[in-house]
Amino acid sequence: MSEELGNQKRALRAELRERRQNMTSTENAAATAGITRHLIDLATDLSARSISAYLSTPTEPDTRPFLNWANDNGVRTLLPISREDGLLDWTTGDGETEMEGLFGMPEAVGELLGPIAINDVDLILVPAAAVGKDGLRMGWGRGYYDKMLGSMEKCPPVYAILYDAELLDAVPREKHDQPVDGAVTPNGIVQFT
Repeated sequence: MSEELGNQKRALRAELRERRQNMTSTENAAATAGITRHLIDLATDLSARSISAYLSTPTEPDTRPFLNWANDNGVRTLLPISREDGLLDWTTGDGETEMEGLFGMPEAVGELLGPIAINDVDLILVPAAAVGKDGLRMGWGRGYYDKMLGSMEKCPPVYAILYDAELLDAVPREKHDQPVDGAVTPNGIVQFT
């Protein structure tokens, strides 16, 4: 990665992180309600019976109301467990129990399934710092999701979950960065492909 590109990404991530930290609880609650509604629509439209998602951190759009809906409606949900080697294991968890994983990320507690468990899902939901209008996703810099998406032979639809202001005209691109098929924001579902 060129040093200039790395600096651009770092500056953009810092700006986005600060914007998220400055959101009010009212703004967060409204965003969560919108995102939850659109995630339910997306999963329903795709007739998804099995999905992969993630447990959000306090500054990310809250995925838990959607995960509760999925659990209540018999949608099998895989949640990531970060590994030291940069790969993701998966678990179905019980929908309630959480622990702190690598890098302080919330992780579900359950039977550990290997990295290939994700190959069977109908929909993949990923976190993002920002997404460009061309569908290019910029994560938070650890590369777990780029690695996972880049290694999948037959990838189901992939949607990033983010706030409306994080849909940008463009994001800095490196060759390992993976695009997404769409984004789910408080205001709706955006398709890129």
